[in-house]
Amino acid sequence: MHVKNGDKVVVISGKDSGKVGRVLKAMPKENKVIIEGVNMLTKHKKNMGPTNPGGIVQYEGAINVSKVMYYCEKDKKGVRTGHTILKDGTKKRVCKKCGEVLDK
Repeated sequence: MHVKNGDKVVVISGKDSGKVGRVLKAMPKENKVIIEGVNMLTKHKKNMGPTNPGGIVQYEGAINVSKVMYYCEKDKKGVRTGHTILKDGTKKRVCKKCGEVLDK
């Protein structure tokens, strides 16, 4: 998967295309991600007593990872990512536009 938890991504297709947000949860087995403020769903919750009031609750739904791109702060747009091996022997993700190392 080309994105991880905490990455800043931009949605490239669908009803929320163009929105930028942080990845809250990455689910590689399902090939989906949950992004902050994207694909907002509503759920009508029943009143479950005085401590759990009912009402309309909004939450983020999962979207397919193929609909998002990593958002490079330097380029100010969505970019493709690649992998490179650094001089110390570690494998890191890099931006294919500017060559910046994404994993710190």
